[in-house]
Amino acid sequence: MDWLLATLMDSIKGYLWPLFRIAAMLMVMAVFGATTTPARVRLLLSVAMTFAVAPMLPPMPSGELFALSSVFISAQQVLIGAAMGFVSLMMIQIFVLTGQIVGMQTSLGFASMVDPGSGQQTPAVGNFFLLLATMIFLAVDGHLLMIRMLIASFETVPVSMEGINISSYRALAEWGNYMFGAALTMSLSAITALLLINLSFGVMTRAAPQLNIFAIGFPVIMICGLLILWLTLEPIMGHFDEIWQAAQLLMCDISRVQCKVN
Repeated sequence: MDWLLATLMDSIKGYLWPLFRIAAMLMVMAVFGATTTPARVRLLLSVAMTFAVAPMLPPMPSGELFALSSVFISAQQVLIGAAMGFVSLMMIQIFVLTGQIVGMQTSLGFASMVDPGSGQQTPAVGNFFLLLATMIFLAVDGHLLMIRMLIASFETVPVSMEGINISSYRALAEWGNYMFGAALTMSLSAITALLLINLSFGVMTRAAPQLNIFAIGFPVIMICGLLILWLTLEPIMGHFDEIWQAAQLLMCDISRVQCKVN
């Protein structure tokens, strides 16, 4: 009877702990972690992936399932999966922040709509960049690469009390600096162009004070903003490729997987 109980507990551990890591990533990562994706769908995907990969994973650590050590092991799995998913989420938010900066500078930020990712009211330009980045992410099979990297992490970071390194936590925190820097870099051309437009309106107002700058400048800035937005879309694939490579390197650092990013 004891042998049967021990075998049953080992079988449960072989599926439960991988489920924690896989489900944590799917609950946080871009596209799958959005509020528009039902939690039931994410749970079913997590269970299906767990049953598919669990037989190929390394042996689980020995010990009692209902023990304090098992709780710490479960927490480590959740942290690993959530950290990898958080990187992809922040990568998508770079484009959202870029759209918000461009929208506010071009006076297009007055139009707002519900963000499908967070459920909050955001400028429509930011939502446009969000949908564009999401489509590119799916087109380059970014979600499949993340799942493959997560499965490979069971070899490099096996299920145990040991989790993510301190240096990886620091790199994950510094990813916020990279997010704001990358968003500012992408929107810098639009900011510079609009600064020149505003300076030209300042010169016109100085030369002809009778001109109503608010009646003339607002529609002109909006039209120029649409033109600048159109020109900003041309190099977006290059920006996405650079940001996606940086995200892959960070996820490789977290999972300790040897990655070759071109």
